[in-house]
Amino acid sequence: MQQDQTKRATMKQRWNATQLSKGAAVWICLAMIAGTMLVGFTWGGWVTESTAQRSATTMANDAVVQRLSAICVAQFQQDPAKADKLVELKAASSYQQGSYVKDQGWSIMPGDEQSDTKVATACAKVLAQME
Repeated sequence: MQQDQTKRATMKQRWNATQLSKGAAVWICLAMIAGTMLVGFTWGGWVTESTAQRSATTMANDAVVQRLSAICVAQFQQDPAKADKLVELKAASSYQQGSYVKDQGWSIMPGDEQSDTKVATACAKVLAQME
């Protein structure tokens, strides 16, 4: 019997001998870019500029409404009939409470002539939780 003298190449030798074509390298790079973008926008929290701008605008508007609702509550506190009006406010349904605050004029900010609906609604939520 004659022994087979051909030796099988190890995995390391085959890996070192592998030559990547330029086309394959380009496709691998494109796939990695697409994969990175997919993971980043899906799970990584990445957003586009327009989405970030909308989110920032919404947060800023909400912060302004929250601050102005504190002024509305202070104006409510100055009302001489606040106890009776608070009972009326709590008796109103939740969707009517904002209109009630608006009608009382508590949500009209100093220097303004009209009330803001968002401020009135936020103020009504705070007032409805008062004791």
